[in-house]
Amino acid sequence: MTMLLPFINEQLSGVIWRMEIDSLTDTIFLEIRNSEDKNVSFTSVDLSNGKTNFNNVSAPERWLTGIEAGYDGILLLHNYQSEQAPVHKGVIAIDNKGAICWSNYTYAFDHLSVNGPVLYNVQIQPKKLFLTDIKTGAMIRQYEPLIDIEPVNYITVPQVLPPSYLNQDLPIKPYGNIIHYLEHNNLRIVSLHSFNTGQLKQHLYIIDGADLVYEDLLNEDIQKMQPESFIMYKNSLIYIKNKSELKVLNL
Repeated sequence: MTMLLPFINEQLSGVIWRMEIDSLTDTIFLEIRNSEDKNVSFTSVDLSNGKTNFNNVSAPERWLTGIEAGYDGILLLHNYQSEQAPVHKGVIAIDNKGAICWSNYTYAFDHLSVNGPVLYNVQIQPKKLFLTDIKTGAMIRQYEPLIDIEPVNYITVPQVLPPSYLNQDLPIKPYGNIIHYLEHNNLRIVSLHSFNTGQLKQHLYIIDGADLVYEDLLNEDIQKMQPESFIMYKNSLIYIKNKSELKVLNL
């Protein structure tokens, strides 16, 4: 029996708040928040070779900033209108070396299309959408919904099922009588919670036939059951350990 090992194991400097995957370049972008320092930073990792493109990059606004999307190796960020208001404003583009390649604070992000980001000018009413060059921020043309369709993200999320679905004993009794379950390349991927001596924990297992080929403790001493614990992107199993560690296994 061959045990699986992580392809990517990246410890970040704060809580991983959000992930976005750019399917054109197989790049994962991470938004990392450190509430003590009131600082948000961004990390880019190439899922195809495991290399980090950039790490701990901050925008000019060091707290009221977040990820919008990733496309063709470029990360798009936004500012927040205020700490109390979730309204997004402005667009900042970060290249694959972590440098700002363009920004525009009169634009706002609407959505991502197969042809690139669709933006609008907040100073023009009613709102008029346009396709934008991701590399330069220049307007290409007006948005055309028939051709600027939503891109395929290649992401699969687990199902929520009763443990009896597996028809196999697990190393730990699942708490709450539910598991998160997904099959990929003849492997069965299971996440579950356990409750023992007053502690709630979250576990991940990968099973090949009758053999356990991978396991990890995702979270311990947590207060409530956590939602989706992992995703599959193409052949990559992606999950976050202890809220601050990115792990990727190639299946």
